[in-house]
Amino acid sequence: MSIAARKVMVSRRRFAVLAGVVLASAGVAAADGPAAFEVTAVRIPTAAGVFDAVAAGPVDGREVLLLHGFPELGIEWEHQLLALAAAGYRAVAPDQRGYSAGVRPGRVEEYQLDYPVADVLAIADALGWKRFDLVGHDWGAVVAWIAAAEHPERVRSLTAVSVPHPAAFAAALRTDPAQQGASKYMDFFRQPAPIPENKILADGPPELAGVPAARSAEYYRRLAEPGALTAALNWYRANDFHGYERPVAVPTLFLAATDDPMVAMSGIQATAAWVTGPYRLDVLAGAGHTIPERAAAETSARLLDHLSSVPR
Repeated sequence: MSIAARKVMVSRRRFAVLAGVVLASAGVAAADGPAAFEVTAVRIPTAAGVFDAVAAGPVDGREVLLLHGFPELGIEWEHQLLALAAAGYRAVAPDQRGYSAGVRPGRVEEYQLDYPVADVLAIADALGWKRFDLVGHDWGAVVAWIAAAEHPERVRSLTAVSVPHPAAFAAALRTDPAQQGASKYMDFFRQPAPIPENKILADGPPELAGVPAARSAEYYRRLAEPGALTAALNWYRANDFHGYERPVAVPTLFLAATDDPMVAMSGIQATAAWVTGPYRLDVLAGAGHTIPERAAAETSARLLDHLSSVPR
């Protein structure tokens, strides 16, 4: 599942801020504007536990929640957090269930998708958000599709990145040999602990196209914490994408890629049938699976364009 890494240099201070290592005076200057916008580490208490997160933008700005995938953390949204902050939005990217040390249940069944969907609402409640725009990548996209379908009274708009609507994805897994081949890695991830854990940790930091080497190293460091990688893999062990055949009615942008090694075009194309509200599919050339990081500027631009088309 590893792809060759593109070497990107990041300063120690910049990365420490984004990783949540620096809790005070955590600032990252936007590269394309005169003002300095900050990404800060925050903690979000809920009934399930305390979520670690990174956030940017004015606290009274329009609310945007961004959900990461595997093996990333909330810091995968660095570019989007800064772009949203510069445009006046309040953007928050939590480390999801299992990735946050304070929300790391031990049972596999506690990673069934209903739980992280409930986490989305609990996080929004803790932030005081009645309505919000929802963005998700990879597993975060799956959670976001379901949350938007089931809670249109809370979710103002949806931006899904890389992974189709779960019903379209489940159908592709059943019927499309291309998707079946692309998803073979899931069979390995679903093996009992610690079989995949030992192999993944022995391989060292993941090589992810377009992802800074320092950030990949931080993903690895966090997943190497006791119980963290097992929790992250429990998302695969607990879910088969079935049971979520509800269409999305809110305005939706789906960002996909022509060369995603994990997602075949059949599910991408079939997703339109699962959106009843305004819908736009943008397929990026050469963006692979790590779209928010590999095609960071384009992702931010298209996200901002989508949000601007949806009234607050």
